Amino acid sequence: MDNEILNHIPHRPPFLFIDEIVEITPESLTARFTAKPELEFFKGHYPGNPIMPGVLISEAVFQAGALFLAKAVEGKEGIPLGGAPVLTRIRDARFRSVVKPGDTLTIKVTETERMGRFIFMKGSVTVDTRRVMTVDFGVAISETETA
Repeated sequence: MDNEILNHIPHRPPFLFIDEIVEITPESLTARFTAKPELEFFKGHYPGNPIMPGVLISEAVFQAGALFLAKAVEGKEGIPLGGAPVLTRIRDARFRSVVKPGDTLTIKVTETERMGRFIFMKGSVTVDTRRVMTVDFGVAISETETA
């Protein structure tokens, strides 16, 4: 597990679906996650023919987006400090293939628009050369709550 990930998003195992950052550019982030066969969800999601739930594949994309957002706004004025990255929009999610135990997902998020603390992105997941899913989504840094 990469400390770079743990230092920038609040997600933790068993609900962290990013193992490593492969590349960060000003417009995109690429990450990887290996769907280890011993993960609990494989036991109950199609026993005998386990596949990773689509909602968790989507979550991996959204976590990569949150990581991109956290890196993009790091040290910028006018961005709420201490706020958590939150999902604000999901559009046009398309699943094209399944993820089996042992598959390594390559997750890429690319910024399409920025408005203040909101970033809108396109996300994609591949396993080797096989396209698994695509989605358009938005994330933002939440306002910190005060008591």
